[in-house]
Amino acid sequence: MSSILEFQVEKALPGEDGVPRARAGRIRLPGLHGQGHVIETPIFMPVGTQGTVKAVATRELEEMRAQIILGNTYHLYLRPGHERVERLGHLHRFMNWSGPILTDSGGFQVFSLSDLNKIDDQGVTFRSHLDGSLHRFTPELSMEIQRGLGSDIVMAFDECPPYPATPEQVQAAMRRTVSWAERGLRVELKPHQARFGIVQGGLFEELRTRSAREITAMPFDGFAIGGLSIGETPDLMQKMAYYTAPLLPQDRPRYLMGVGRPEDLVEGVRAGIDMFDCVMPTRNARHGILFTSLGKLNIKNQKFQDDAGPLDPECPCETCTKYSRAYLRHLFVCGEALSARLNSIHNLTYYLHLMRQMRTAILENRFDEWVKTFYSKINR
Repeated sequence: MSSILEFQVEKALPGEDGVPRARAGRIRLPGLHGQGHVIETPIFMPVGTQGTVKAVATRELEEMRAQIILGNTYHLYLRPGHERVERLGHLHRFMNWSGPILTDSGGFQVFSLSDLNKIDDQGVTFRSHLDGSLHRFTPELSMEIQRGLGSDIVMAFDECPPYPATPEQVQAAMRRTVSWAERGLRVELKPHQARFGIVQGGLFEELRTRSAREITAMPFDGFAIGGLSIGETPDLMQKMAYYTAPLLPQDRPRYLMGVGRPEDLVEGVRAGIDMFDCVMPTRNARHGILFTSLGKLNIKNQKFQDDAGPLDPECPCETCTKYSRAYLRHLFVCGEALSARLNSIHNLTYYLHLMRQMRTAILENRFDEWVKTFYSKINR
């Protein structure tokens, strides 16, 4: 099976262990209508769970130079339904987004959101978190849903073990993930759709090694590290990402799923990861937690009520160039809907700008220096 996407590593810098680590690259995708897409990495993907990045319009995503966004298979399957989305022109047209879309497999939500689920070797039976109705996901159905959604990158259906879990539980999930990956590969997708396999193994290096060996032997277009950032400490997560990244092929994109804080993105890039996603920037924005070049800021704090300065003087977004900290605090404490929008625009702009800064630093061979400056500023 030939690869649907093309991936070029423009520059890779050696880590302290001498292994190629932080890297800048380009992903080329054919696009739903053959228009072609180029994604410059490392990249953060805003999460559009239900066909929308919460509180942000697609025009605003384009203005902040988002290159690819994420949609959720589980949620879109339940509502409005993948068949309806396909009839309406696939997810791109449905949500008015012309760029590429990655859809997750739905596996994590099946295991984490359902009040009742039963896992067996064939798939997962679960109850909807919306109305309690009974459903069943299999590797084949996950592929069929994502085919109907028309996403550019399709994720293999995997089992994400809980944290904490015993080695036996993690090994069982890993074996099931391998079997499900093989079955999913037999389902034909649309000609423009690339597929990524997912490496599991929890916090056990031996299991990560085995999982990576078996998943990377399959003809996937890219590979993801799953089962992290699910309750373990950031140090443990970063250590396992650093261990697993070089187990993945150098000539394929590497994706760390569901991560995370700005520090986690920096350490992920340092490990050799190309792609990231997380709900943190928009979820935190709705709770008044904002990320800035000088560290995290809680706009609810009373000290900002007379602060006429910009939220982040280094940020070019609408929120920072047109509104004061005092006004942003006022919107939040009044419960105004505009608060979520302006805060989300800023946090996403910050994340995307952070990735561009890292890419430039890698290309200019000054990434280590950039990392030191980043930590010195946010830890003041």
